[in-house]
Amino acid sequence: MIVVTGATGNIGRPLVAELARLGQDVTAVSRAGTAPLEDPRVRGIGADLADPDSLRAAVDGASDMFLLVPGSGGQLDGERIIGVAADAGVRRLVLVSSLGAGTRPESASHGPFGELEKLVRGSGLAWTVLRPGDFASNALAWAPSIRAERTVYAPFGDVALPSVDPLDLAAVAAAVLTEDGHDGRTYELTGPVPVSPRDKTEALAAALGTPLTFVELTREQARTGMLDVMPEPIVDGTLAILGDPTPQERAVSPDVQTVLGRPGHTFADWARRHTPAFGA
Repeated sequence: MIVVTGATGNIGRPLVAELARLGQDVTAVSRAGTAPLEDPRVRGIGADLADPDSLRAAVDGASDMFLLVPGSGGQLDGERIIGVAADAGVRRLVLVSSLGAGTRPESASHGPFGELEKLVRGSGLAWTVLRPGDFASNALAWAPSIRAERTVYAPFGDVALPSVDPLDLAAVAAAVLTEDGHDGRTYELTGPVPVSPRDKTEALAAALGTPLTFVELTREQARTGMLDVMPEPIVDGTLAILGDPTPQERAVSPDVQTVLGRPGHTFADWARRHTPAFGA
């Protein structure tokens, strides 16, 4: 049995579906305890990573665990979470970390991912670490202004990053959880080509079949808006990557293709699948 945390999110939901398609028994963990799809191989169970003991029923009898933490995981007792899984007989952990754990290990926003990686690597269990960069799905933050004004407001309009499609991340996770040869590996997961906010606006306009206006925000304007939904260290760390990415953060990684045997989806692919969210 495979345990998937964050099972109703934009990574967990397609991961659960893919694992079930592959014939795996899956325990889908979320706070609400609802399964993301109806399938005899999938059971939903309620648990909260902030309370590691609440995971005991979920991991009982499991062989593998997909660990997706909220935020950067800095507020969680990672050692206790891993201990509960190991005590239950889990043999393999697949952790979703962040590219920033490698590029900005001292930052308040991404350093906690690095600390969680150390715990996973030192757990005595088989492990794989997935380090995604910028998510294509972050563009969903633009949905309200696109629906209301056909306008995108974003900073750093011409800074391009290779945004990863969460569907590809889920596909990589499914492969890692069901195939041999991935233990002890750290995969950096990106899209196949860098895209800027201006590029993304054009891709969304093409997918929607309607013109969109792009309005570039200053860093401070963006920061003010982001503070409404994120803690300050996460906001500042995110803006640092979006506005001043390192060469590694700008680079396209081959790891999606290496694991899946195909290129990752482009942002345009993601946009075409998500037009309903933007009012199409």
